[in-house]
Amino acid sequence: MKVSRLAIPIVLCLLTGCQSVRQTERSRPAPDGERLAQRDGHLPIQSGWPDQLQTQHASWQSANDAVTSNVRSATFIEGDPPAPAFDIRGLPAGDDYPLTLEWLQETALASQPAIAQAAAEVAALQGKWMQAGLAPNPSIGYLGGEMGDVGTAGQQGGFVRQQFITGGKLGLSRAVICEEILRAEQRLAAQQQRVLTDVNTAFYDVLLAQRTLEVAGELVVISDQAVETSQQLLDAKEIPLVGLLQTQVVAHNAQIVKRRAENANTAAWRRLTSVLGQPHMLPRRLDGELEWIANELHWKEQLERLLAESPEIAIAASELSRARWALDRAHAEVVPDLSVQVAVQHGNVTDDTLASVQVQLPIPLWNKNQGGIEQALSEITAAERNIDRVELDLRQRLASAFQRYSDARYQVAEISEEILPLAKETFELVTQGFEQGEVGYLDLLTAQRTFFQTSLSHIDALRELWRAAIRIDGLLLDGSLSRGQEP
Repeated sequence: MKVSRLAIPIVLCLLTGCQSVRQTERSRPAPDGERLAQRDGHLPIQSGWPDQLQTQHASWQSANDAVTSNVRSATFIEGDPPAPAFDIRGLPAGDDYPLTLEWLQETALASQPAIAQAAAEVAALQGKWMQAGLAPNPSIGYLGGEMGDVGTAGQQGGFVRQQFITGGKLGLSRAVICEEILRAEQRLAAQQQRVLTDVNTAFYDVLLAQRTLEVAGELVVISDQAVETSQQLLDAKEIPLVGLLQTQVVAHNAQIVKRRAENANTAAWRRLTSVLGQPHMLPRRLDGELEWIANELHWKEQLERLLAESPEIAIAASELSRARWALDRAHAEVVPDLSVQVAVQHGNVTDDTLASVQVQLPIPLWNKNQGGIEQALSEITAAERNIDRVELDLRQRLASAFQRYSDARYQVAEISEEILPLAKETFELVTQGFEQGEVGYLDLLTAQRTFFQTSLSHIDALRELWRAAIRIDGLLLDGSLSRGQEP
């Protein structure tokens, strides 16, 4: 039949539909309040990423620019491969100026590969979101028939085929991935907090290692002086030979303590530079105070803060929201997609232009996506229980961290206010008496050992106090260079 006037508008309509599909490629995920505002699954077209994604990206960029804007050369360990230069923002040039904790935090946030990795995972999901909402491409092809009829080429022409996704499946797929993006953003926030916790811990570990080295150095000096005094008393026949030998044993042990303190100080610095993402940076003095002056932490306040601010709970909540959108997507899968084909042919026998339209619609008779719906329902149940599990896990971990904090705080207070002053005064009195020949060498060694063991115990208690308090303040998130913290 002669339907050329009808065929041309139909083809134009299909091509216009293809153009509208291309326009949707410029859309981006909408904010939470606008995602799937219409239950048919059509998302409102946005001119850019959501405000929260734009803000997050801007913070990453500004953190990186803040550290790399005024780049200066640093001193690296001889023999190591060249490493990226870094600046010390806000500090005068030169190795004599100590590094502040704030600068170390900024450097780690800009240099740590774990943060860049988490940010890349967010960007990958944004690409996944874009792809999930794209409609299928149209198909074109050649169509021929009745060739050879009356010695002619028969019917010659072509066709255009387009599949239309119904039931709002594309919008629902994007809604599911929107929740995955939010979950990845929470993982990024958790990773940033892990970095800050690790930097703070490593910072005070270095300060405490330096304090330990100072105490060990004092022990060596005093032990050497005790040996000299013992030698003088032995020459004067005021003490037996065993007294000199005992003080020499203590002096050698003091050398061991000092060497171990030196190794601990080197290891603490290496851990700090690894967390910073600057493993080739040579040791520098740090600007920080070790004495604990913060207000006492309270269990109820810290528990409420942890349950309200923890990214781990936010990650679990995002998984629940994603599972609920996945259930809507599973129900929409039952709605059949529409396939339309329009063909135009020229009949060489009758010299007519012919057109045909074919519409295909599957009948959901046996397959109604029962398995997919059941899977989505089970995933919702699992996500709900996972939130409960995460909350209980946080309570359990906080209980252990808070116990360490409480024990260390009490120990620091007792040692610094009561035990250490008594041990120091006793050691000074015994040392004076030994030099005057009024106190035996065994009393001297006992007082010396007690004083320095108390000093080292005080440092250990300070280390435990700082670690526990920093971990509680960091929402129990640490281990930024390890994989698998969040399943």
